[in-house]
Amino acid sequence: MFITDIRKEFYEVVANQRVALLVAADIDALCACKILQALFHCDQVQYTLVPVTGWQDLGTAFLEHKEQFRYFVLINCGANVDLLEMLQPDDDMVFLSCLFMRVCFFFFLPQVKLLIKQDDDLGVPSYDDIFRDEDEEEEGDDSGNDSDDGSEPSGKRRRFDEGALERRIERQRAKREWEARRREILFDYEQYEYHGTSASMMIFELAWVLSKDTKDMLWWAVIGLTDQWVHDKITHMKYVTDVATLQRHVSRHNHKNEDEENSLSIDCMRISFEYDLRLTLYQHWSLYESICNSCYTTCNFKLWTLNGQKKLQEFLADMGLPLKQVRQKFNSMDLSIKENLKDIIEESSNKYGMKDIRIQTFGVHFGFKNRFLASDMVHATTALLESTEKDENDGDNFIKALDSLSRSNLERLHSGIDQAKKKLIAIQQTVASCICTNLILSQGPFLYLPLEGFCPFSKLFNIITRNKRCKLLPLIMAAPRDTEKGTVIVVGIPPESETSDKKNFFGRAFEKAAESTSSRTLHDHFDTSIIELKMEDRSKFLDALITLLS
Repeated sequence: MFITDIRKEFYEVVANQRVALLVAADIDALCACKILQALFHCDQVQYTLVPVTGWQDLGTAFLEHKEQFRYFVLINCGANVDLLEMLQPDDDMVFLSCLFMRVCFFFFLPQVKLLIKQDDDLGVPSYDDIFRDEDEEEEGDDSGNDSDDGSEPSGKRRRFDEGALERRIERQRAKREWEARRREILFDYEQYEYHGTSASMMIFELAWVLSKDTKDMLWWAVIGLTDQWVHDKITHMKYVTDVATLQRHVSRHNHKNEDEENSLSIDCMRISFEYDLRLTLYQHWSLYESICNSCYTTCNFKLWTLNGQKKLQEFLADMGLPLKQVRQKFNSMDLSIKENLKDIIEESSNKYGMKDIRIQTFGVHFGFKNRFLASDMVHATTALLESTEKDENDGDNFIKALDSLSRSNLERLHSGIDQAKKKLIAIQQTVASCICTNLILSQGPFLYLPLEGFCPFSKLFNIITRNKRCKLLPLIMAAPRDTEKGTVIVVGIPPESETSDKKNFFGRAFEKAAESTSSRTLHDHFDTSIIELKMEDRSKFLDALITLLS
């Protein structure tokens, strides 16, 4: 069932209970977790935090904790499967799920409570369209036998039987029509994967309703929203709408703290709304390196080509910035240049077709020295979460990423920024190699890119799909996952365009292709468009996709 009163139906239900908090490994989920942790600490709610990276992790975590807990709070996980069928919980167990993606139909059951923004257009079918009460049909089936007691004349009984038979045929015809309509409704609803309001924004709304929201909580909500924008999960219109919502909260907090004595403290925190540049980590890098490794500028200049490199030099010359200044750390640039840098870059960008080089976003000051944009936090935290360092598992990365969101762990955050830089450089090099060596293959209804080594897909998608051919066709990418098991990870993304609704149809397509070819696949990721596939089944799996999407 859907939660309509977030205070009574969500928070007050768990406030006096021991809670198992199961959190997915994505930035929005981490931010929602931080806000909920702060609320739990405020009200002394006992909880156990368990990071989960997929369905197997979720099942294992439930089995390990089902004896100690009756209440399970799930953040950004458990949306698109029937949890009751998958986990087989006891009747007195309650699942409260906060999520931002398309949901399965177990939400009609009272044992599962879903916290979803009511304003989101999820296109959820009504109960009567999906479930049918068979009681009347059973009563109707038995009605024909009521007169078989020998008391009625045979002619009258025969006429009665004919009437009952007609009614039964009519009910069967209506049932077939309802089932056909149900299949059509389910297909239309389940064929796409899409995202709504971020979980961190919904949990922040809970804190606001409880009058316990703080600037830290607001900043985590900002990061959660920015994560959706950076990783291309929501439309531009949805992003702008949610930014406006958070902007009102930012104004409220800044106004509330204007006259406080600690407003100028060295430990103070101030969030600001601003139109900033779409240059990744430019305030923690050199301007030149940021331009070369930002998705937006890389794609517009096509920096993997000689003409693109030449165009970049012309762009820098048009701005009138000395190369010495552009190539050194941003903090070391002349103050006179930094003061007007945004206007200079915007003016030159318009001449080169980059008319939306600036975007609505938020920044934060920690004291006098440390300043970060919300996108900086997303890139740094993502790098820590996806770290491939030896002797560290997914749980260690989760804790590091979670710690980096606290302003008391700035060293961890700066470490994440350094890792993010290395990751971005590696991604740009991979993209240049794929395009220049023509690794992107046309398979008819989609493009296919096989990669030699495992790499983070998230940003690679955003660059590859801005190639002219990829704007019209969906893209499937595959890379080795586990050499010992002989598996590859396969990811599908829809065509990229300015008016894209950000709906992904590959989850359903992968299921159909695997089913029709008996391919050995593992659908363990919470995002259904990411699967694990046996290498020897890859050829027939792709052939089935070609047939299915043609």
